[in-house]
Amino acid sequence: MLKRTRIRAATAATSIMTTFVLAAGALAPAAEAHQAPPAPPTARERAAIPPLTDDRGRTLTLRGWNVEDKANSGDRALTAITEKHFRDLRAKGFNFARLLIFWDDLEPRRGHYSAEYLRRIGRILDWAHKYDIQVLIDAHQDVFGPAFGHRGIPAWATRTDGLPFTPHPDDWFAEYFEPAVQRAFTHLYEDADLQRAQAAMWRLLAERFGRHPAVLGYDLINEPMGELGEGEDLPAAARRIEARQLTPMYNRLARAVRTADRSNWLFVEPTPIVGEGVPTGLGAIRDRRTVYAPHFYNTAMEAGADYDPAAGWIEAYEAAVTAYPRERRMPVVVGEWGPLNNRLPMMGRFYRDAMASLSRYTSGWAGYVWCYGGGYCALDGNGDFAANKERTATPYASAVAGTVRSDTYDDVARVYRLAYTAGRGGATEISLPPAAGRWRVAVQGRAEVRRNGGEVSVRARPGTRVTVTVTGTGPASR
Repeated sequence: MLKRTRIRAATAATSIMTTFVLAAGALAPAAEAHQAPPAPPTARERAAIPPLTDDRGRTLTLRGWNVEDKANSGDRALTAITEKHFRDLRAKGFNFARLLIFWDDLEPRRGHYSAEYLRRIGRILDWAHKYDIQVLIDAHQDVFGPAFGHRGIPAWATRTDGLPFTPHPDDWFAEYFEPAVQRAFTHLYEDADLQRAQAAMWRLLAERFGRHPAVLGYDLINEPMGELGEGEDLPAAARRIEARQLTPMYNRLARAVRTADRSNWLFVEPTPIVGEGVPTGLGAIRDRRTVYAPHFYNTAMEAGADYDPAAGWIEAYEAAVTAYPRERRMPVVVGEWGPLNNRLPMMGRFYRDAMASLSRYTSGWAGYVWCYGGGYCALDGNGDFAANKERTATPYASAVAGTVRSDTYDDVARVYRLAYTAGRGGATEISLPPAAGRWRVAVQGRAEVRRNGGEVSVRARPGTRVTVTVTGTGPASR
C-alpha cells in the first residue's frame, strides 16, 4: 500500500539540492564546518571488514571500470560495447567490469523480455571471459527511467500520481528531487505488483547468466533514491529510505536471485548521500554472499571544484562508509568513482589519496567509466589514459592464497609490497600494469615464482611467510 506522504514542492527540492552541492562535500551545519574531519578507521577496525573471496577461499582484489551504453535504442542497445573494451581493460592490468544493463531495454513491455537484448548481454559476457575479466551485472537507473528522459525502470512501471516533473538540463541530479520522480520510487518499493515484476526480472537474469564463467555477481539497483517526507533533511531521509524501503527490497530480490543462483555475490548500494560522509541506515541483508557497494563521489568536485585535501572529505567518507560493513561483516567494493574534471591542479593528489584510501578497506572498485573520449572517460580517443587516470593502473594482488598481513602501494616511490602467510587454494596472483618489463619483482620466503608478462604467480607451502615486492625500475607510464 502506498504511503501518501506529502513532499516538498519542486522549487523547495531544488533549493535543497543546491545547498547540498554548495556544501563542498559536507552536510554538517555551518558551525561545525571548521572542526577536524573524523579519523579514518584503525587497522583493527578495517580488519573487521571481511575480504571478498573466490570458490577456493583466496582473497580477491577487483580493479576495473564501468562499461556502458546508455543509448535508448531498444534491441540495438549495448552496441557501443565491443570486444575492444575488454581487450584493453586486460592489457592495462584490470580484471573487473561493472556492466550497466537497463530494465527498460530488457522488458520494454510488461511481461515481454527482449531475446535480442539477452543475447547481447551474453555476447558481452563471452568477451569478458575471453580476457579473464570478472563482471558485475548492474541494474542501472538514472533519474528512475525513460518516463523522465533517462534510463532504467520501464515507463510501464513508473507511477507518479500526477505529481509534477520539471527537467533540469544543467543539473540532472536535481531531477531526483522532483515530486514525480520521488513518488515513482515510493511506488517501486511499496506496490506489490511492481515488487513482483522487479523480482521476476532478476530471477530471469540469474537463470540466464548465473552459470556464465565471467559473472561475479549482481548489483541489484544503481544509486537508489526515494521520497523526502515533510520537514526531512537529506541525511534523515536517506537513513529512513535505506532502513524501511531498500532493506526489504534487497531481501526480496536476494530471495528471487537465489531461486536460480546460489553462488554468485549480491551487491547492495546505499543512497548516494553516503558520499557526503553520512552513515547508511541499511539493515540486515539475509544472504551470506552480500557485498556492500557504495559509490565514491564528492558533490563539490562533481560541480567543478578542485580537490581540497584540507577539507577532509576522503577521511570523512572512509570513517562513515566502513561502519556498516564492519557491523554486518560484509566485504566492500566501490561500484563507481572518479571526478569529471581530472585535469585540475590537485587531481594528481586526489588520485593518490583516493587510491590509498580505497586500498585500506575495500576489496576493489570500478572507476567510472571505460570509454574513449572526454568527460568521465578513462581513455582518450587514442586509447591512452586521460590525465591522472593512469594512477589507477598500479600493481595489485588479484588473488591471495593465504592470509594477508599487509598490502600497500607507494605511488611516489612506485613500490608495491604484499606480505601474507600462505594457505591452501592454489597460487597467489599479482597483476602488473602496462610496461610490465619496467617492474622488478622480488620474493622473500620459500616459494615458486612464475612470471608471464604482466602476470606473476607465487606458490608456497601452507604456513610459509611470503613477502612480494614490486618496484618500478623505469619512467612511469604516465
